[in-house]
Amino acid sequence: MSAFPSKAKVVIVGLGGIVGASVAHHLIARGWDGIVGIDKSGVPTDIGSTAHASDFCYATSHDFLSCWTTLYSMDFYEKMGHYARIGGLEIARTGDDARMEELKRKVASGKAFGTRATLISAAEAKEKFPLLEEDLVQGALWDPDAGLVIPRSQTVAGKLVDEGVESGKLTSIANCSALSLVIEEGRIKGVNTTRGTIMADHVVVCAGLWGRLIAAMAGEDLPVMPVDHPLTFFGPYDKWAGTGVEIGFPLMRDQGNSAYMRDTGDPKTAEGGQIEWGYYYETDPRLVHPRDLLEKDQARLSPSQRDLDLEDVIAPLERAVELTPILGELGFNEGHSFNGLLQTSTDGGPSMGESQKVRGLWYAVGIWVKDGPGMGKLIADWMTDGRTAIDHHAIDFSRFNAFQLDEKFIWDRCTETAAKIYNPPVHPREPFSGGRGIRRSPFYEREKELGGHFMELGGWERAHGYAANEHLLEKYADRIPVRENEWDNRHFWRVSNAEHLELSGNCGIINLSHFHITDIEGPDHVAMLEWLCAAKIGGDNNIGKGIYTHFLDEEGMVRADFTVIRMAGRCRLINGADAGPRDFHYMRRVAQDKGYDVTITDVTEKYVTIGIWGPNARETLSKVVSDPGALSKENFPFAAIKPITIAGKTVTAFRLSYVGEQGWELHMAYEDGLAVWDALRSTGVIAVGVETYANSRRMEKSLRLQNADLLTEYNLLEAGLARPKVKEADFCGKAKHLEYKARDHQPAMLCTLVMTYNVDSKGCARYPVGIMPVLDPDTGETLVDELGRRSFTTSVAYGPTIGKNIALAYLPWSHCETGRVLQVEYFGETFPVEVAAVGYKALYDPENLMPRS
Repeated sequence: MSAFPSKAKVVIVGLGGIVGASVAHHLIARGWDGIVGIDKSGVPTDIGSTAHASDFCYATSHDFLSCWTTLYSMDFYEKMGHYARIGGLEIARTGDDARMEELKRKVASGKAFGTRATLISAAEAKEKFPLLEEDLVQGALWDPDAGLVIPRSQTVAGKLVDEGVESGKLTSIANCSALSLVIEEGRIKGVNTTRGTIMADHVVVCAGLWGRLIAAMAGEDLPVMPVDHPLTFFGPYDKWAGTGVEIGFPLMRDQGNSAYMRDTGDPKTAEGGQIEWGYYYETDPRLVHPRDLLEKDQARLSPSQRDLDLEDVIAPLERAVELTPILGELGFNEGHSFNGLLQTSTDGGPSMGESQKVRGLWYAVGIWVKDGPGMGKLIADWMTDGRTAIDHHAIDFSRFNAFQLDEKFIWDRCTETAAKIYNPPVHPREPFSGGRGIRRSPFYEREKELGGHFMELGGWERAHGYAANEHLLEKYADRIPVRENEWDNRHFWRVSNAEHLELSGNCGIINLSHFHITDIEGPDHVAMLEWLCAAKIGGDNNIGKGIYTHFLDEEGMVRADFTVIRMAGRCRLINGADAGPRDFHYMRRVAQDKGYDVTITDVTEKYVTIGIWGPNARETLSKVVSDPGALSKENFPFAAIKPITIAGKTVTAFRLSYVGEQGWELHMAYEDGLAVWDALRSTGVIAVGVETYANSRRMEKSLRLQNADLLTEYNLLEAGLARPKVKEADFCGKAKHLEYKARDHQPAMLCTLVMTYNVDSKGCARYPVGIMPVLDPDTGETLVDELGRRSFTTSVAYGPTIGKNIALAYLPWSHCETGRVLQVEYFGETFPVEVAAVGYKALYDPENLMPRS
C-alpha cells in the first residue's frame, strides 16, 4: 500500500462520482498533476447518486449552456465506448395540447442550440417504441442523439480514475472522508481527512449529495438539495435476451406524467431483463438535508436510497399503465425498486466555481450524469485559464446573494424546482412563489396601493405594471394589442404597454431599487478600475461623471457591463441585480491577486434609485427640486452627475437614459426614498412598471442586457459597444481587443431584428417570449458563423411605440445586412424578420441619446 499523501496541488473531494472523476480527467488533460482524490465510499462510488443514476442523456433544454454540456458529455461517453446512442422520445398524450406545444418549443430550442430534435407522429413514435398505446399519443419529439451511458456512469467514473492513476498524475483514496478544511487567511491550504491531512493549493468539492456539508466547513452553504426520485422495476422482460445489448428500445419520456421509461436490455447484462419506470414527485417532493442522510451501514441499500412505498406513486403509475400496458402485465420487482436521491437547486442550475469566502476552494455540485463530463471540462478550463469558452454566468456560484444561501430560502426554492423537474413546462418569465418579500423598496407599500403586479429579481419585489394605470388602456387601445395566445400573455400585464406609451408621450417614474451597488475606495481604487474597465476611469476630468463601461476577460470578450460613478474619494459601481454579485466577487479576487489596496463594499441595501423619464421629465422634476434652474440642459448635460435636493433630501441625480427619453436616475439613501417618491408623485406623474424599462423601451432603443445579449462568447466590437478610440492605459483584455479591432470585420454582429409578420397558421397574432433560432429562409437551417456560433434571439419584446416585435441576435457577418429578410421559429412555425440594424442603432430615440455613455 502506498503512503498516504501529505501534499497535493489539488484535492478532489468526491472523486468516485462521475463529476469528480470528470474533473480529475480534464485537469490532467489541461496539464495538471499532483492531484489527490478522496471519497467517503468506494471509488467508483457505491453510495452516491452516480451509483444508482438512470444514466440517460437528453439534450432538450431551453438553455444553451446545458445543451452544450450535454452534447459534449454524449460525445465524451461515446468516444470512451460507453454510450448507446439509441435515441429518445418525448411524447404528448392525446388531449395534452400544452405538452405538444412544449415539444414544438423544444425543437426550436434544439435548432437554436445545436441539437437534432424533430417532431414525429404518433405512428412514428409507436414504430420506434412499440410498447406505446398509439391512440393515447398525439405526437412526439424524437432526439436521435439521446441515449444511455453503458453499462453505467459508475463504470465510466471508475475507468477515468484508473486512467488518471496510471498516468501518475492522480492518487485515488477510497473510504476516506473529509473532516474539515484547512483555511488560512481566507485561502484553502488543505483537507483534514479520516486518514490524515493533505495540504493543497486547491480543493474541488464534487461531493454531490453531501456537497453542502463540505461547504459548511468553509462557513458557507450551497443552494442545492437532495430530493427523492422513485425508481421502479418490472419484469422479467426477455425481449432482448441473447442480444447482449444494454438497452433495446429508445428511451421514452412521458413528461406530462412526470415519468420516463426504458428497457434494461439483455437479462445477462448488469441491469437486464426488466422495464425501468422512473417518476419525479410533482406534489410534496421529498427533500432531505444531506446532514440527515444515513451512513452506509445504517441504510437498507445506501445513504442515498430509501424504501419505496408503491402507494406513493400509484396514481401516476396507473396512468403509465394506460400508456404502456406492459407495465401492468409484468411483475413489480419490489426488492429492486427504491427511492433514489438526485439533486435539485434553487434556480435549476448547479453551483460551480470558486467559493465566495475561501480562495482556492472550488465547487462542482448539483450536476446530473448527462452533464458530468461537460461540467468537468468547464471547471478544469476555469481553474486553468480563469475563464471558460462558454459563458458560465448561469452556473457560477458567485451569482448568489447572501440571502439566497439561507437555509430556509434554499429549502423553499428547491421545493419549487423539485416539483417542476418534468412537469409542467416552465415559462421563461415564471416567478417563484417561495423566497419572496426579502427586499422591498421604501415605497413598496405605495406600489401595493397602486395595484402593482410584482415579480422578483435579486430579492427585490419589482412591479412590472400597476392596476391603477388601467384607465390608460382606453387611451391607447388602438396601439396595444390583446395577446390572445395564453403562453404569450402569461406573466405579462397589458397595462405595461399603456404605461410605456404614457411615459413616451409625457413622463413617468420607475422604481429601480433592484440595482446592485458596490462602493470601491482606498488608495488604489482608481488604478484597479482603470485596469478592469475598457473605458477610461482615471483623470480629474472624470470626477463627478458617470461612465458606462465593461469588464473584458483575458480573451477580450465581454464579461460585464455597468456604470461607474466617479466620486472624489471613491467609485460607485451601478450594476444589474443578477450580474452584480458576480462582479462584486470578481473585483475582490482581482484586488487580492494583483495586490490592490482597496475596500470593496456591497451597499445595495443602503441606497435606492428612481428613474424619471419622458419628454416632460425636466418640467416635472423642476416642480420638486430646490433649484429648478440647475436642471437646464446647459447646467446639467447628458451623463453628468450632480446633487439636487427633493423634499429636503439630498439626491444624486445622474442624467442618462435606458429608455430613449430624456431624464435622470435619482439615487438616494434608502431612508430618504419614500419622501422623494411622494414628492415626485405629488406632481401627478404616473408610476411606470419596470417592464417598460427592462424590456419594451430598452428594445425600442436596441440596448443590450448583460447575461442575455452580452456574453463572454462575443467581443465588445461584435456587441456593437466598442468605443471609437481605445484608451491608452492598459486594461484586462486590451491586447485581444486591439487584435479584434484590427480585423476587416467581426465574425458576427449583434443585430436588431423586427418581425414583419406575426400571425400564425391559426390566424393568431403572436408575441414571442424566450429564445428563437434565426434561420436562413432559403435553407431553413440555423445561421452559424465562422467560429461555429449559432444564431438565436438573445432578447425579444413587443415595442408599442413602433408596433412590432423586436429581437436582438448575433448574426454571421455574411448576413449582417440592413433590410435582409430572415426567419425565426416559434412553437413550430416560422415568421419573417428583417435586419433593422447591424450593431447598435436605436429604432426609436427621440432624444438621440447614446446607450448610457
